[in-house]
Amino acid sequence: MQQNPQQVWDNCLRIIQDNVSTASFRTWFEPIVPIRLENKVLTIQVPSPFFYEYLEEQYIDILRKTIKKELGNEGKLEYSIVMENNNQHNAKPYTVKLPTKSNASDLSNRPIHLPVAMDGSPIKNPFVFPGLKKLQIDPQLNPDYTFHNFIEGDCNKLARSAGYAVANQPGGTVFNPLFLHGDSGLGKTHLAQAIGIEVKERFPEKTVLYVSANKFRTQFVDAVRNNTANDFLHFYQMIDVLIIDDVHEFAGKEKTQETFFQVFNHLHQSKKQLILTSDKAPVDLEGMEQRLISRFKWGLSAELQAPDFDTRIKILKNKTYKDGIEIDPAVLNYVATHIKNNVRELEGALISLLAQSTLNKKEITLELAEDLIEKLIKSSRKEVSVDYISKVVCDYFDLPLDVMHTKTRKREIVQARQIAMYFSKTMTKFSLAAIGSQIGDKDHATVLHACRTVNNLMETDKRFKSDILEIEKKILG
Repeated sequence: MQQNPQQVWDNCLRIIQDNVSTASFRTWFEPIVPIRLENKVLTIQVPSPFFYEYLEEQYIDILRKTIKKELGNEGKLEYSIVMENNNQHNAKPYTVKLPTKSNASDLSNRPIHLPVAMDGSPIKNPFVFPGLKKLQIDPQLNPDYTFHNFIEGDCNKLARSAGYAVANQPGGTVFNPLFLHGDSGLGKTHLAQAIGIEVKERFPEKTVLYVSANKFRTQFVDAVRNNTANDFLHFYQMIDVLIIDDVHEFAGKEKTQETFFQVFNHLHQSKKQLILTSDKAPVDLEGMEQRLISRFKWGLSAELQAPDFDTRIKILKNKTYKDGIEIDPAVLNYVATHIKNNVRELEGALISLLAQSTLNKKEITLELAEDLIEKLIKSSRKEVSVDYISKVVCDYFDLPLDVMHTKTRKREIVQARQIAMYFSKTMTKFSLAAIGSQIGDKDHATVLHACRTVNNLMETDKRFKSDILEIEKKILG
């Protein structure tokens, strides 16, 4: 008996709904319309090429599993993309073959056929075609990172003022690019995203995108591998306000720098706004092309410094007010006096204090604060290197240290390497690329995968989590 496409898709949706957030389900799955089912191939209609790209990037695994569950191992999925031209819609599908078990982990090999225009010619760029309305994308902004939550002080006054000016007139001030730099934990990402959020509120028609430098590079590498580099370039050239976080991560990546140079030039010449963050000022960046460094200096370079005592007090008071709690001013003064390096450590100390009070059912007193801060300071003083972390992990699993640098795929060695990468990411200031180079000469993508794997296992495997906590104690001594 012929299956009904709507019924098959409804069955898929029931599974998908249990595995994604409500917001994601409404945004990315409710708009999909099943249009036909022939020979185990389900064709679904999606609103735009970007919609298709996002589904493929974020939800390919759940789509593959649900389709195979409903249609069997021969089940396939086709996308029919609505293309608007002269107020008429033409939708011709390009096919994505769901991988078999033998190549399920290598999604880069699946054949993709680009959509066809109304005149029959291939469209080279799946993001742009005649008659397409303004591109709608998720700006990837954290709603908590607003100007209201960003505490101003002498340490960041220039950066905040410039950021607010940019948010009121994106692309129309001399602060283009706005280059925010400073040590980790001082609020660069918060301020950069606050600008994006303010722009979206004031100019909802503008396309804003926040992306880390590492993600930009990963997307570019994937685009080159899939022979869609031009599509990647054209997509980024459509953004009105582009926020690149940790731009120093482009160091040594010549091809990525070359592509970003093209994106930068196009956006700047089109009076679009660029906001960049880095741990170093442009003049101190190493491994970066001089022509890029020169352009980073075109606008304003604003440094965020460690907060002074008064600013630290304001930050703590704002945090307690937002959380609806009251703490003795003497306790706040003690925390602000002893935690000086950055905002992240300051808020972390307050969160730890609240946690200790809640878990142990103790009142937040000056004595409790003194005990906790002493432990935090002692822990922060201990310098931890990637090599030291690798040694502790190997000792814990009774493995020789040199196995970290071998190419063996033995499970116990792979897992030890992943754990070392995880702790190196959380306990050191090294970039993902630097960590990978020191542990088995791996790339940043491998390190990122390792961190995700460890986090996932900690959530599902109690014994594994116990091992992680024990190793953490040994590293911190």
